[in-house]
Amino acid sequence: MSDYTMYHALGGQRADNEPQHPQLQTQPAPPQSRPPGASAPMGYQQTGSSYGQIPPSLQPNQYEGAPQGGNQPQGNASQEQGHLPVHGQPGVHEDGTTGGLARQMGNMNFGGEAPGVGRTNKKKHRHAYHNLEQPTGSSQAFNGIPQGGVNPTQFLNADPSHPYAGQPITPAMSQFPAPANGPFTPGGQQPSMDLSGRPNFGGSTPSMPIPSGPGVSAQGRVDPEQIPSIPRSRDGPAKYYLDHVYPTMEQHLPPPGAVPFVAHDQGNSSPKFARLTLNNIPSSSEALTATALPLGLVLQPLALLQEGEHPIPVLDFGETGPPRCRRCRAYINPFMTFRSGGNKVVCNMCTFPNEVTPEYFAPTDPSGARVDRAQRPELTMGTVEFMVPKEYWAKEPVGLRWLFLIDVGQEAVNRGWLEAFCEGIMNALYSDEDGATGDQNQDSNRAESKRRIPMGSKVGFVSFDKDVHFYNCNAKLDQAQMLVMSDIDDPFVPLGSDGLFVDPYESKSIIASLLTRIPDLFSRIRSPEPALLPTLNAALSALSSTGGKIVCSLSALPTWGPGRLFMRDDGKLHNIETEKKLFATDHPGWKKAASKMVESGIGVDFFIGAAGGGYMDIATIGHVSAVTGGETFFYPNFHAPRDRFKLSQEVKHTVTRETGYQALMKVRCSNGLQILSYHGNFLQHTFGADLEFGVIDADKAIGVMFSYDGKLDAKLDAHFQCALLYTTASGERRVRCTNTVASVSEGALEGMRFIDQDAVVNMIAKEAASKMTDRTLKDVRSALTEKTVDVLAGYRKSFSGSHPPGQLVLPENLKEFSMYMLGLLKSRAFKGKLPVPHLATPF
Repeated sequence: MSDYTMYHALGGQRADNEPQHPQLQTQPAPPQSRPPGASAPMGYQQTGSSYGQIPPSLQPNQYEGAPQGGNQPQGNASQEQGHLPVHGQPGVHEDGTTGGLARQMGNMNFGGEAPGVGRTNKKKHRHAYHNLEQPTGSSQAFNGIPQGGVNPTQFLNADPSHPYAGQPITPAMSQFPAPANGPFTPGGQQPSMDLSGRPNFGGSTPSMPIPSGPGVSAQGRVDPEQIPSIPRSRDGPAKYYLDHVYPTMEQHLPPPGAVPFVAHDQGNSSPKFARLTLNNIPSSSEALTATALPLGLVLQPLALLQEGEHPIPVLDFGETGPPRCRRCRAYINPFMTFRSGGNKVVCNMCTFPNEVTPEYFAPTDPSGARVDRAQRPELTMGTVEFMVPKEYWAKEPVGLRWLFLIDVGQEAVNRGWLEAFCEGIMNALYSDEDGATGDQNQDSNRAESKRRIPMGSKVGFVSFDKDVHFYNCNAKLDQAQMLVMSDIDDPFVPLGSDGLFVDPYESKSIIASLLTRIPDLFSRIRSPEPALLPTLNAALSALSSTGGKIVCSLSALPTWGPGRLFMRDDGKLHNIETEKKLFATDHPGWKKAASKMVESGIGVDFFIGAAGGGYMDIATIGHVSAVTGGETFFYPNFHAPRDRFKLSQEVKHTVTRETGYQALMKVRCSNGLQILSYHGNFLQHTFGADLEFGVIDADKAIGVMFSYDGKLDAKLDAHFQCALLYTTASGERRVRCTNTVASVSEGALEGMRFIDQDAVVNMIAKEAASKMTDRTLKDVRSALTEKTVDVLAGYRKSFSGSHPPGQLVLPENLKEFSMYMLGLLKSRAFKGKLPVPHLATPF
């Protein structure tokens, strides 16, 4: 088999005289505030090193609640269509083992193991997908996982009961035959790779405080120190990952979602980009149904990188584009295998053998691995970006156009909203720059070095009340020119794009003067009724040829012109069947505007300030941002002295975070699985079609639910690939590929040991939010409660039969699950209307 280094090499340098390699670029990692860790060791050995070890607090008692003998689910449960029960359908509490939770509370055991009941010492050396005795080759469905003597990682069934164990590994425990060469030592393989920010792996693994343990004393009372604690479960890993990195193929369970960590991409994407709810997937629908857990994937494709992480490689394959499977159109990734001396590549999604094009051909070594694998980032890293040819273009890509729509109505002036929003724009564009020094060249160099938006991006400004005002901020002018467009029934753009969109640093003085004068100018012109929809349609006309991002402020209900809104919430619709109408819009004008924006590659972020707690109909206004991939920031009862700084910081964050536009997303999965539903802010015309985004940024996450269309093979692994086609803020058309892999087991017992609690809560919350337009809040809250009972009851019934029936047994990786669900029920989204709405406090 091939050397481990051929799989895990990260973006090695290519020879300048090798013509078949694509031009390699790198996308710089964004600056982070976290201090860098110690330098990486030069003598790292995988076997027995602390790199593969896990904090003791995350491993010794994690799985002690597993039953002896591995009870399997009973019955022929049908596959769930969604994970919120249909209204009126009871949870899983028929057999008495889960009934009467109050009766069970007197004898709880949070440790998950009955006193005196120990786990059998028999160790299962399971393997992901193939027979270890085979002398050559790996299973093609795993397709290219380290093709060589790879010391087993904790990933992919290398004894799931001890995911953090650092014991020596023998060839019999490995998923691949033992190599003839020495162990992998990444310390010296990539001299060009920046590992200076990575923590030191040398020495022994420092211990962390054990967050939990057996919770019942000899007298049967609950030990308060052993009660599940969210802060304790978060602080232990947070301390551990200050000094350690997360190797994506060597650890099965990712760090908690709220913990900052440095990920080492070894072919499986970082959890920052993709998190599976189950990192070990049951092979059948019946086994998954017994757990009541969702099988889903949380995707955040543009997530920020930590300091010390390798930047996402950007690869250019010229006019041919990146290699793809001819059948399922999956992109080349580390899990595809090469056969016939490198002439064929087998897809890991659909197992179809594809011919390798001559320009991408490279011979394979005797083990079947390409000889240039270490120099191919697309074959060694789980997350990469490809430059795409013109056939992927919807329109000529240009730098991102930012258009600020500023509400200058009477309410905005009186409440200080207008001044605060203008200050936020100034802070977003110029906050890090000093005053002029008198040296024009030096001042220009300073501006270029402190740009808050990428080169090529431009900004424009529009204000509105009953009329729409466009501003010409061309750098050749002495001051900005205002053009008033009063025809709101048929809005248009009264000036060309050269005057409306300008470089914010070339026109800095004009823009700064404009934003300073706008509050004073409109303090003498009081118009109480803003016309929002005509303003959005005018902005759509301005951006239709290029696409872009709209940042809009609003301080009063838009009751003027086409698309005017009215008070829909009279307080009589709450807690009844018609309540769900308040969370959706049926206004055709707003729906039409949102669809047109997505088609043109435009997204909207709203900043809504309800001064005095007034009604704003966010369901209708926010529909535009939800469909276009944007975001709505709501400030109920806005008070300028208190909320001004918060508004300024959020406007700054919106402008400076990584943002793409004109985006399409496609998610692919292995044979045996199919996509059930998507959850998030996007537009999907028909089920099965690509997801369309006007804009997408580093904070946006999409939930994908999967179901079974067959039975998975426990000898193979399940693969998932997310492909995001988008235009960067600097004007490059790219595809970002995120590849994720999970092991498969016959039953659900092993899957219960590798649950990602944060991903489970995320998927349940997204699905519950999507049901708010179909059900009442009372029904949604009841469904969340039943879902919590079903998950805990399913584990108690099917996977912990060795415990006395009077004990409440919690899965080790779901000990805080009920607390998260309780917090979800008490959140603003689900707890219902406040008794006194006008006294609502800001989020």
